[in-house]
Amino acid sequence: MTMDYVWDFSVIVQNYAVLLKGVGMTALLWSIAFPASMAIGLVIALGTGSRHRPPRLLGRAYVELFRNTPVMVQLIWFFYACPILTGIQLSPVSAALAGLILNASAYCSEIFRGGIASLPRGQWEGARALGMTSAQVLRRVVVPQVLVRMLPAFTNRGIELCKNTSIASVIAVQELMYQGRALSSVFYRPLEILSAVAVIYFVLIYPGSYLALQLEKRFALRRA
Repeated sequence: MTMDYVWDFSVIVQNYAVLLKGVGMTALLWSIAFPASMAIGLVIALGTGSRHRPPRLLGRAYVELFRNTPVMVQLIWFFYACPILTGIQLSPVSAALAGLILNASAYCSEIFRGGIASLPRGQWEGARALGMTSAQVLRRVVVPQVLVRMLPAFTNRGIELCKNTSIASVIAVQELMYQGRALSSVFYRPLEILSAVAVIYFVLIYPGSYLALQLEKRFALRRA
């Protein structure tokens, strides 16, 4: 029976605009969530590395909470539980962004923390001896150096976040996976449609992976 299956991709051609709409929403979610998660992750990393106990404990609690619960549960919680607790109904897109950002920022904070810890302590002390404030040390000395070391980890996190946007379909965010499932239920051609969705995800993600690999090679040559 399987060998007799006749592939028909005409449904993809006829409904490409629907899939493109999904691609646009996927790109929007990623373009907001990734930089936001990096910014929040840096703040959390500074908190967990603080000499003061309260921000250190709050930072660790944040990281453990969002790293050790599934991102799907987090998205659903923000969409369904938040209105019950606060009386504020988030839109599907807002709930998806909240879950994606908070989840990814917990991982980003650990990447930042590891990168910052890898820098010799003498560089901090030398920069402070020159009269730099802590913010200036981070901006001028620490971040420019550790970003190169953290590039592979951030690349993987960005790719993972792009794939995680597909989970937003469970709360009716009309991203790529949602549109693919909707077309499958209407035209009963899930094999062709979901195969096309998989190809689109690959096309979206692979250029970033390739570019990151080339950057890693370039930075490795500079350090050699």
